[in-house]
Amino acid sequence: MRLLIVAPDIHRMHHSLVRQEADTNFSCNLPWWDRLFGTCRAQPAARHLGMTLGLETFREARDFKLDRMLPQLFRSTRR
Repeated sequence: MRLLIVAPDIHRMHHSLVRQEADTNFSCNLPWWDRLFGTCRAQPAARHLGMTLGLETFREARDFKLDRMLPQLFRSTRR
């Protein structure tokens, strides 16, 4: 039996700026869910070191201050 372990880089792709990559690798602890639903992806297009993380809406340094981060939970990321 093969042990399934999710390395941080695998789930990290779920936080990619590229939408097609962000819609993959949802699970941190249960990797078979991504395999079951076809959302498992091995590598981002720019490889792990070249991948940009985050949301395009929140790219400024000021967006990472606590008084700005909490309201982000209720803001739409759609433009």
